Amino acid sequence: MVSIIKNLVQAVVVSFHKSMPKAFKTSLWLLKIMIPVTFLILILDYSGLLTIMAGWIAPLFVWMGLPGESAFVLLTSIFANIYSAIAVITTVGFTLREATILAVMCLIAHGFIIESAVVRKTGSNVVWIIFLRIAASIFAGIILNLMLPELSGHVGNMSRSAALPFSDALINWGIATFWLCLKIVLLIAGLMFLQRLLDELGVIAALKKPLRPFMGLMGLPQSATFSWVVGNVLGLAYGSAIIIDEVNEGTMTRDEADLLNHHLVVSHSQLEDPLLFAAIGIPIAWMIWPRVLLAILVVWLRKGYNMVMRK
Repeated sequence: MVSIIKNLVQAVVVSFHKSMPKAFKTSLWLLKIMIPVTFLILILDYSGLLTIMAGWIAPLFVWMGLPGESAFVLLTSIFANIYSAIAVITTVGFTLREATILAVMCLIAHGFIIESAVVRKTGSNVVWIIFLRIAASIFAGIILNLMLPELSGHVGNMSRSAALPFSDALINWGIATFWLCLKIVLLIAGLMFLQRLLDELGVIAALKKPLRPFMGLMGLPQSATFSWVVGNVLGLAYGSAIIIDEVNEGTMTRDEADLLNHHLVVSHSQLEDPLLFAAIGIPIAWMIWPRVLLAILVVWLRKGYNMVMRK
């Protein structure tokens, strides 16, 4: 018993010393991207440019069975986050069927400026990843419009509130950014420490065995198991922090990381984000399985493309 406790304490100490410097470096790099991007989003939203851009792409949404206002929801999710998209959905008011299609599209495409920057760090082509997320979002919307049955009810129908003065909007941005920075630092530090500790204790190796058939079905390498779990539970940005570390450590090749990125940009954060939409009445199953199936398709297509290019 004493020996077990001693080994555990040693593993904790070793994991802490190995993970913290890298966690700080990764957090700082991520914040250098996120803070300017979120400020730019504030300017775009406050200036009305988002609304203008939404008007340009509104005609496309006929193919998804959605009204023109949907363009603003999707752009809000792309340039801001899921919370902002939900706020717009509940403000404008959509049928439950329309809101469900929109939710899936937003879950695929949201926040891609920041998230595309982090997947670039592990070897994926950022232009291709941006195109992939937009195309996958549109494809999912079109397919769901063909498949989704009629769903009775509406989601939200509140009147828009007057725009905040810019000073108040700036203060709100500053407060939200502070809490975001704190969350990022704590989560990345915790994740990297947990990864190191689980590796030291042999848990990651044990985890790969039961998940091996599922990873194979998805076309993903066994080395991506832990990063896949993190990406699906906590999201792409935090999953990418682990992927970056594993690539740097040599436990995952850049080609393997690129395959995982192709999966995660379509299907990630399967816990928190769908629950946020479920809170406003959107069926949770329709937000999960279409993204998983589409992500599997994307990975196998990518693997096929890689095989052709190597010949």
